[in-house]
This record gives sequence, structure tokens and C-alpha cells, in this order.
Amino acid sequence: MSNPLFSEKAFSASRTDYTDQGVMTLNGTINKSILLFATMLLPAAWLWFKLGGGSNLDYAANNGLMTYAISGMVIGLISSLVMMFKKSLSPYLAPIYAAAEGLFLGAISMIFEAAYEGIVMNAIGITLLVFAAMLFAYRSGLLRATPMFTKVIVFATMGVGVFYLITMIMGFFGVESFYYGNSPMSIGISALIAGIAAFNLILDFSFIEQQSNAGAPKYMEWFSGVALLMTLVWLYLEILRLLAKLQSRD
Repeated sequence: MSNPLFSEKAFSASRTDYTDQGVMTLNGTINKSILLFATMLLPAAWLWFKLGGGSNLDYAANNGLMTYAISGMVIGLISSLVMMFKKSLSPYLAPIYAAAEGLFLGAISMIFEAAYEGIVMNAIGITLLVFAAMLFAYRSGLLRATPMFTKVIVFATMGVGVFYLITMIMGFFGVESFYYGNSPMSIGISALIAGIAAFNLILDFSFIEQQSNAGAPKYMEWFSGVALLMTLVWLYLEILRLLAKLQSRD
């Protein structure tokens, strides 16, 4: 699996835990993911209205915009790491992770909104539509995580990770990657990465269903919900970046 939280080893270890709450299900995990998404939106909306929603970026910057972003990123990272080592705490840490991600995404979204008015609502709408479409495609059998499909998406995701790393290293040496421009190639790569992020949802749904059938405990729905939320956040950020590139060409 390409999602860092989804591994057979992690879930097989959890199946040894005794619990009287039953086993996880795909529907239960989807419901937890929706709840976590709503939890993420609340602090994002609070920050949005508190700092002006991108209408005055100088005001937002002078009133702690980056502090909120960094705090959210750090808290989200810590809570996700703790969940990786202590999965039974997921029902308590998953909402904390979602709220922290809300602060981080709220700050990032305001920066994009300041440059391109209306882009955030469009990106949110497209992200939710893609999620619904992928869930329908999986449930209806239109898309399945066959061995070949899985292999292609996993290797493609690894390639994206390497691409991100190279781009970061170039930035450290003051070399700006063409990826940050709005050339047709840059737009094409952003669209490709967004597509890879979307297809990762199929792998996520398949893995969740496999682990549900294998008898993973109920609390793993929260853990899996966090993993799904990570994929959604990645998808949202790539769609946001893609829309920004398209609008910058107008």
C-alpha cells in the first residue's frame, strides 16, 4: 500500500487485541472519515473568519497565520505518529489530528484565496465530488484494486514522492522547479498527480474492506479514517495547486 498508515503488519497486530466492540466495516470507516472531515472543517472555518478569509493577507500574517499553520502541522504529525505506535488510542487522537489538519489547511487555503478569489470553495467541491465518484466506482465494481492496478498506483505514488523530494532539494539550493510555474507541462504534471491521489482512494477502500473481512477491531475504523483523510488532504492540495495554475494563465 502507498498510504503510510495502511500496512498488513499494523492491522495483523491489532487483530490480537481483545475488544467487545465488534469489528471494523467499510461503512463504519467511511462514516468516521466524514466525521473527521467535518471536524477538520470546523477549525479551518474558525481560522478563515477570524483572519478575514484571505481578503487581507497582511492582516492575517500579522495576526499569527503561519503560527496556526505550523502548530497544526506539528500537532497533526505528533498525533499521527502516536497512533501508528498505539492504534487503540485512535478514537481519541483521530479528532485531534483532524482539528490540527484543519488549522494547517485553513492557513494554506487563505494564502491561495488571497491570490485567486473563489478557488478554495471550488477545490473543496471538486475534492468531495472526486471522493464520491471513487466510492461509487469502487462500490459498483467499476474500479477494483486488481494486482496490476495496485502495482501501477503504488509505483506511481512512489514516483510522486521522489519528485516531491527532488523539488524540495532543488529549493534548498535556490533552484526553482518548473513544477511551480504555469506551463502546460507543469499543469499536466499537477493533473497527473491529482489523478494518482484520486486512484489511491480505490486502494484505501480495498484495503479497508480486506481488513474488515479479516476481523480488525472496531477502533481501527478511526485509524483507517485518519488514513483516508490523509489521502483526501493530499488530493485537495493538488487540486488547489492545479486550479491556481489554471487561473494564473487567465
